[in-house]
Amino acid sequence: MDTPGLPIVSRVQPANVPDQKAGARLLAGLASLFPAIHTVMADAGYQGRKLARTLRQHDGWRFVITKRGQRVFKIKGLTRIVECSFAWLGRNRRFSKDYEFKMQASETLIEIAATRLMLNRIAPA
Repeated sequence: MDTPGLPIVSRVQPANVPDQKAGARLLAGLASLFPAIHTVMADAGYQGRKLARTLRQHDGWRFVITKRGQRVFKIKGLTRIVECSFAWLGRNRRFSKDYEFKMQASETLIEIAATRLMLNRIAPA
């Protein structure tokens, strides 16, 4: 998610893939597509060597881990943006249950829902 809460990229992984590995795969191709990224924020589930190593390869990227009970206003505010965006995506009826057998189908549905979210922000109905 970017600062206004719009999705930049999504990736669906099987449940047996650790968050750190999935995060590293997700962020690996972003540097060339989005050179303006300066800070990557994640919750404690993404804290790990592989992800930190991947982010170190991208000059200028700062990695911030938000931990439970942390009382920093700025981080809490940005975390709220991400949580609200997930809630807005979850308002799509299709996401009430996960019936997809292929990860590509789930990623496509997320992209469609994100497009709807962006269009509603540009021109509210």
